[in-house]
Amino acid sequence: MRIALLTVLALTLSGCATVQRYDAANDVHALLVSIRDNDRRAFDAHVDRPALKRQIESRLLAETRQAEARDGLAALSILLSPVVADVAGELLVQPRVFRAVADYYGYGPDTPIPSALVIGAQLKPAGEGRVCATRSKDGPCLLTFTQTSGTWRLSGFEGDLSMLRTKR
Repeated sequence: MRIALLTVLALTLSGCATVQRYDAANDVHALLVSIRDNDRRAFDAHVDRPALKRQIESRLLAETRQAEARDGLAALSILLSPVVADVAGELLVQPRVFRAVADYYGYGPDTPIPSALVIGAQLKPAGEGRVCATRSKDGPCLLTFTQTSGTWRLSGFEGDLSMLRTKR
């Protein structure tokens, strides 16, 4: 009896994770289309701009502090880094910047975007109310999506910051 109960519980929990991935897939598909089409309005509808901007800013500040420790420009960069990170965060959260990320995943301008079913199979659960996209099945998360107000929005970027370029 105990084994049957544990099996049912395990299947229920894994089913929730599967449903969550496929639920998110439609919004991830819409985000990819907005990036491909450079559609700012659709992009903004599928991005948690404040969360993503904060996350990118904190990574920029951390990298700046590491460079400060190596290069000795601590005083000046400590004063400037929050301002620069704020401006950079604002500039980097736009569809044309995330085109390099889409290219990394294999979605170039001429590549058809896969269906939501295919995208759902590539997403993996990343904690409560979150899923992430990886390049390979067992690879690290690169993009994190969080469900807010019924829509899955891009809320985190764990890739190399050099992928985010404003000029294309």
